[in-house]
Amino acid sequence: MLRSAYSLSVLKGIVFLLFLCSGNISAQSFKLLRYDENYEYLKDSADNFYHKIKFLPLNDKENIYLSFGGEARYEYVDFNNEDWGRLNIGRNNFFLQRYDVHADLHLGKNIRIFSQIRSALQNGRKNGSRGIDEDQLSIQNLFIDANLINREDHKFTARLGRQELDYGSGRLISVREGPNVRLSFTGAKLMYSGKNISVDAFAMMADSINTGVFDNTMSKQLNLWGVYSKRIFPKAGNLDLYYIGIRRDESVFEAGTAKEKRHTIGGRFWKYGGGFIYNLEAAYQFGSFGDENIRAWTGSVDVGYLFENVKFKPSINLRNDYISGDKGKDDRKLQTFNPLYPKGGYFGFSPQVGPVNLIDIHPYITLDLTSRLKMQMDAVFNWRYSLQDGVYRPSGALNRPGSSSDKRYIGTAYLTNFTYSFNRYISLVSGIQYFRKGAFIEDIIPNAKNGVFYNIRLGFKF
Repeated sequence: MLRSAYSLSVLKGIVFLLFLCSGNISAQSFKLLRYDENYEYLKDSADNFYHKIKFLPLNDKENIYLSFGGEARYEYVDFNNEDWGRLNIGRNNFFLQRYDVHADLHLGKNIRIFSQIRSALQNGRKNGSRGIDEDQLSIQNLFIDANLINREDHKFTARLGRQELDYGSGRLISVREGPNVRLSFTGAKLMYSGKNISVDAFAMMADSINTGVFDNTMSKQLNLWGVYSKRIFPKAGNLDLYYIGIRRDESVFEAGTAKEKRHTIGGRFWKYGGGFIYNLEAAYQFGSFGDENIRAWTGSVDVGYLFENVKFKPSINLRNDYISGDKGKDDRKLQTFNPLYPKGGYFGFSPQVGPVNLIDIHPYITLDLTSRLKMQMDAVFNWRYSLQDGVYRPSGALNRPGSSSDKRYIGTAYLTNFTYSFNRYISLVSGIQYFRKGAFIEDIIPNAKNGVFYNIRLGFKF
């Protein structure tokens, strides 16, 4: 009852705020990482209530200012035969809520402090909250930026504190926007940006997420570090090159449980927009897992064409992924790929199979049914890469061992989802997924069942 009353009061407040600001909509869209937004352009045009909370000057020169923002998200989820019926739950429907507010303080041109708190709640799930469902109240971002070089042609910034990270297509480091609880890290980052190039270097400690109030804990050791660069080639596309290192005291794969120190080197060449679109990525991993050597890899090809001048602006795409799995327990090598910190919906909005030990073929099509309504339809065909390794969850965690089965085909997922944008502040997303079990699932799970997933999500941002 308390949560319901709290949700209703928050909803009323947001609707009132959006009503006040709906008369004059600025050009900037909201970013996945809210700290990437910059409202300094409102300096001479903060002429209504909404613009004044986005740019609130604190001195006469207006070079010291605050910017406020936030979000509320409400989601109804309905699972039928989760984990292919292994849990014997049948239908499992529940309600998710997420709220956040942030404040962005600029102290002149070179110093900035960004803070954000978030509340993620879950009600009704039969088998309790997962780690991705609930974190009642937490500090999601709290960092300080110092611009060491701040020129028009290039910029060099140091950042220190708790922060969200998101790189590339979210294959290895993602903020994890799909699930209710997003990821955050604590550490330092150096960022350089110039004409057509950007480079980030970071050293982080991953936060452990707990479900209570301000009870998330910071790791006591450095466990994520790396360099990520992006180069823009006008008209040709974009090239990302990266190195990422991780260290974990206890990693679990079908091969066993042990300490892991893993290095990933990779690249991505991509182009979005009208006409031919593509996203090509490959990565190789090496390091140690207990007393074994790591030798793992992945490759992904995603190509398509966007027909900008055709009704509904359809895009037709085909994706193919190869992700290595372990070849056996006796060769003193671990070939299981580790997706590190992937986004939850890389293979669909509620995938049942994660990006480990996997071959998939994934055709999909998108349509702009109206200027506000978008539709996407997918089919994902999934096989195990290695018969000596199992299936893993979207997070990369081991779901079911597979070395006892000689079956390769996991199953087929069919997905359809819709996104309706009422305006730049309010959106509605809904989707349905049917997962048809394959021979491997039937082999390892007695009385395995096909799964159905449905969700509807209403989001507000300001």
